[in-house]
Amino acid sequence: MTLQGKVALVAGATRGAGRGIAVELGAAAATVYVTGRSTRAQRSEYDRPETIEETAELVTAAGGKGVAIPADHLDPAQVKAVVDRIRAEAGRLDILVNDIWGGEGKFGWNQAVWEHDLAMGLHLIELGVHTHLITAHHALPLLIENPGGLLVEVTDGTKAYNEDHYRLSPFYDLVKSAIIRMAWAHAKDLEKHGATSVCVTPGWLRSEMMLDAFKVTEANWRDATKKVPHFVISESPRFVGRAVAALAADRDRARWNGQSTSSGDLAKVYGFTDVDGSRPDAWRYIVEVDEAGKPADATGYR
Repeated sequence: MTLQGKVALVAGATRGAGRGIAVELGAAAATVYVTGRSTRAQRSEYDRPETIEETAELVTAAGGKGVAIPADHLDPAQVKAVVDRIRAEAGRLDILVNDIWGGEGKFGWNQAVWEHDLAMGLHLIELGVHTHLITAHHALPLLIENPGGLLVEVTDGTKAYNEDHYRLSPFYDLVKSAIIRMAWAHAKDLEKHGATSVCVTPGWLRSEMMLDAFKVTEANWRDATKKVPHFVISESPRFVGRAVAALAADRDRARWNGQSTSSGDLAKVYGFTDVDGSRPDAWRYIVEVDEAGKPADATGYR
């Protein structure tokens, strides 16, 4: 699988799924522009050590070309400047990954709308929906200049799962379901230009923040299952990265246009594995094991 000569923009690539996707696109030899608010000179309100410069270096080390551009995707002018730079330097855009979020810690778990902090809830919609629309508005005109472009909208949960599961709060629920519908709507417009739009969700992601919360590292993540047994189904950010890279390399990717899918489902189709050689099928596991009240056991699910 190669993406040699392809140019990607991973919006929201500082950490987590965005970083994993950027690195795997780089491993397939793509040029990957990565954006985010955390740089070596300034941190976002997350106040975490990961930076977009580090992500770009990981992309290059993986075999691609990583280019870091600081950007707040709530600011249309900054997003336009990102796309203008890509046009000037690369002259094309083949892959756009909308992974912007920034909402961790800003939503109340299991809080009704009248219990939730209203200002924070409305800000979640800005962070998780407005940013994606702003980025699509500025980046998609460049993407459709060449047939075969791919838009990947990243969310939490598949369409099938989110339709009959309440996702934490009205605000979080709305944001994560809106992205699924957004990908479907973009598909209607993009197919007229020979481009494809797909919504992809990782499973239980072992992001840097999740690993820190469980006081483990990627090397010893299984230690966390002693306290949270169902963490056994978790996956690294590289797994969803390989899912996006496989989509981008598929000449028949248009068959996915408008669909909602997951890293686990795409692994079944394309045959890739996580970094440990397994294929975690998190969303099926969550329903059939976790929510069914069964003991934690990933046998048959990874």
